[in-house]
Amino acid sequence: MGVTIGLENLLASVNLQSKIKGNVALLCHSASIDKNFQLSVYPLQKLLGKRLIKLMGPQHGFVTDVQDNMVETDDYFHPYFKLPVHSLYGKVRAPTAQMLENVNTVIVDLQDVGTRVYTYIHTLSLLMEECGKRDINVVVLDRPNPIDGEIIEGNLLEPKFQSFVGRFAIPMRHALTMGEMGLLCQKFFGVDCAYEVVPMLGWKRTMSWEDTNLPWVMPSPNLPTAIGCYPYVGTVLFEGVDISEGRGTTRSLEIVGHPKIEPFSWLEELTPKLQADGLEGFSLRPLVFNPTFQKFAGKSCGGFHIHPTNLKTFRPWQLGQWLLREFKLKLGPDFSWSKRPYEYQFEGYPIDFINGSDGPRLWVEKNGDIGELQNLEKKSLAPYLAQREKVLLYPS
Repeated sequence: MGVTIGLENLLASVNLQSKIKGNVALLCHSASIDKNFQLSVYPLQKLLGKRLIKLMGPQHGFVTDVQDNMVETDDYFHPYFKLPVHSLYGKVRAPTAQMLENVNTVIVDLQDVGTRVYTYIHTLSLLMEECGKRDINVVVLDRPNPIDGEIIEGNLLEPKFQSFVGRFAIPMRHALTMGEMGLLCQKFFGVDCAYEVVPMLGWKRTMSWEDTNLPWVMPSPNLPTAIGCYPYVGTVLFEGVDISEGRGTTRSLEIVGHPKIEPFSWLEELTPKLQADGLEGFSLRPLVFNPTFQKFAGKSCGGFHIHPTNLKTFRPWQLGQWLLREFKLKLGPDFSWSKRPYEYQFEGYPIDFINGSDGPRLWVEKNGDIGELQNLEKKSLAPYLAQREKVLLYPS
């Protein structure tokens, strides 16, 4: 038996449909599909008719065609759906009064990937804040967390490292669905609005994406596979360092590398260290790749393709930090932390905003041991674990 997503649950239930009041705006993207790959705008426009008056798109755009960090999209009028499309990753990241004019309900139908720095959860929280000021209802059509809803990884975000990739004190791998994240924001982070979740049916917290029997469509241009959402928890860290995270290849955010690495001999050096530190559940496949754009475009990079082999024991956050440490040791003066602007932060290190703390960077710089990294991860999690228990909608 498969999973029924929130969209399909809504379409099948007259009772749930009665909760959609007045004129509606829909926040969605290319991964907002049903089990037959049909974009959610189609059935919702049929269901709501002239009540559906606006569309909105998150980072990467309504049609998910825009790359990454600080690459913005404009508002426009959709020539097929005959509706205005407002960008929540353009001149603004929260909807304006004009965008919300004449709207009574905003439906949110976004495929998240379960990682704090993936901006869709922050777009949701900003939307909730603005709707709360105007008595507009927010309804989330829930979708699976593709890296399961049980395993939690990473340190809690510290207040001084708040940004658009980290607004609240949550860990890197948060183990919540989009609908549950909205509840967390409402109950514990002061995000006040009329809020409802149309839940999934049949989803369990232990499920990987493969277990759901749902089709995968890229929720952003650099996550081509569902399995890639697992290594992303660790490879997204490489956005904060001058090492390629595979952008400009066909398996971005599953591979990492640098022009001065010979991967086959290096893997021989790393294998006993990986075993000694107890990192497991994955295979590092040495490879050479040539990015077509972004970091090291047109240059051959040596590195690794990270292949998950056991989703229950794989801890990609730990592996990502561990690999950063090893790259720094290997590259020496050719290793550098990025200082480019990152998600509208123009001072400080991007890696610290990605981590939500400077602790992991300092751990890398001092060549810390695995026990110190694990302590850094665990020492701050207790408040979040208690909060999370109060918003869970689905069983294990």
